[in-house]
Amino acid sequence: MNITLNQTDSTNAQLKVVLEEADYAPKVDQQVKEYSKKAQIKGFRPGKVPAGLVKKMYGKSILVEQINKLLQEEISKYIKDNDVKLLGEPLPEPSQEQIDWDNQKEFEFNYAVGLLPEINLPLDKSVEGYAIEVDQKTIDEAYENLKRQFGKTVNPETSEEGDFISGELKQVDGEFQSKTLIPTNRVVESKEKFVGVKEGDVIKFDIRKTFGDDNAALAHVTGLGKDVVADLNGEFEFTVDKINRTEAAELNQELFDKLFGKDEVKSEEEFDAKIRETIKENYDREADNLLYRNIIDTLVDNVNVELPTEFFKRWIQVTNEGKLTAEQIEENFDKYVRELKWSMIKNKVVEENELKVSNEEVVKSTKEKMLAQFNMPEIPEELAESMNNYANQYLQQDNGRNYINEYEQLLAEKVLAKLKEQMTVVEKTVTAEDFKNMSFE
Repeated sequence: MNITLNQTDSTNAQLKVVLEEADYAPKVDQQVKEYSKKAQIKGFRPGKVPAGLVKKMYGKSILVEQINKLLQEEISKYIKDNDVKLLGEPLPEPSQEQIDWDNQKEFEFNYAVGLLPEINLPLDKSVEGYAIEVDQKTIDEAYENLKRQFGKTVNPETSEEGDFISGELKQVDGEFQSKTLIPTNRVVESKEKFVGVKEGDVIKFDIRKTFGDDNAALAHVTGLGKDVVADLNGEFEFTVDKINRTEAAELNQELFDKLFGKDEVKSEEEFDAKIRETIKENYDREADNLLYRNIIDTLVDNVNVELPTEFFKRWIQVTNEGKLTAEQIEENFDKYVRELKWSMIKNKVVEENELKVSNEEVVKSTKEKMLAQFNMPEIPEELAESMNNYANQYLQQDNGRNYINEYEQLLAEKVLAKLKEQMTVVEKTVTAEDFKNMSFE
């Protein structure tokens, strides 16, 4: 076997593999013997089918299978042993001549290769970050949201502003009729018509004026699509069926335990401190996410690298199995280039800093996400084994794809944390309210 890599320019090369009969014949013969043991052919006892007959019947397919397998193994080994930095994988070149699988003994295979050069990380660039000050307005909003979220639904006789009124909505001069729920806080005009009503009352109103000519609100109330409600107008009648009101939850031990676990918080003072701490942690996490995005954009924008552009376009089309047209690839090519650059940056940081993710870290992260999904602060002892089994089953699904995704995410987090240490972060202090109002596109 002979493998050679001939560089055609700074970012492209051709990989040539020449196979002689001695390279593949032992593997083919071994596979023929395996087929002989398992083949079921009329006239022969199981395991007694002559190898010559198997070779005559299945020889060509066995030969193709074993040569393809050998090519994959040897090319991967060559790339690893010679530390060739590739973009994607080698792509087979169209054969100059048709292969004669019946008579050829020596085979030549050619592959197009895209080469990735070494890059220098522009770590001298500064990035903008944010320090979040949690203001009292944000704390007050958090309290209101928690009281409402964990509150109790009651059905009073008479409606007040903020209630939800269920009933039947009917178009006066039209065919539309539906059971629905009207949130009084979405009413813009004539709000007084929806306050102080009782079961059986009939409210008449102009639907477009009442909801401020807001198609999103109209779609929510009617259950129709936004394109349909765009033409909806006129007088409607709403017959009240029931008043729904959420009574704010009390700040008591029951609420403390629901939010933070059994007896983790035992007083309103501790509860307030914990709420402030949690809000601060959430905003710090969001600020870090924004910083990390700034780090990625800054590095990608400033890293200088020459790429095998045409090979890259072909590789995108091949790996997407023809699902993307050349026009679609061209249209989104800048995005593909940015993703490739970030991948190169990430790999360099991993290599230079010997970053790794352990199996224990993958499993731990998975279980933490599951706890968050179930709104559980910790794993109850009686559920520990079930949670472990559930996490392991999840990670093994889709041939381990979930495991790979979790691993890659944790590795990316380590890369970004390392880059945060290495780059200059210019921190700007803002209130939580200002941070919420920022538009990050």
